[in-house]
Amino acid sequence: MKKLLISIGINAIAMWAAAWILGGADMVDGIVSWLFLAVIFGVVNTIIKPIIKLFSLPFTIITLGLFTLIINAGMLGLTMWIARMFDFNTGFFKGFWSLFLAAIIISVVSALLNWILPESE
Repeated sequence: MKKLLISIGINAIAMWAAAWILGGADMVDGIVSWLFLAVIFGVVNTIIKPIIKLFSLPFTIITLGLFTLIINAGMLGLTMWIARMFDFNTGFFKGFWSLFLAAIIISVVSALLNWILPESE
């Protein structure tokens, strides 16, 4: 349970960092909203991403793994679309390139935070 909460917190911080770098972190009100977005992002990555990765395996092999960046951008776009259904203002990631850059930023920040924070057992 503790590991799940840490993972949600890391995702929330990474999404905030991406929105801040791309200029839109002030569009989401409060930490609870960022945590809710992180939960949606975690559910999308847990349920839908493995299916998409399986079906796109030939593209991933041909591009030597770079197609995974496009999949990550798509999962972030799906997260933003689902969040809009709950009346969240998710207009800070507009267009493919914004989602693509945000996915890269989220991956880097998440990797750094996972490296810095101790792993709980």
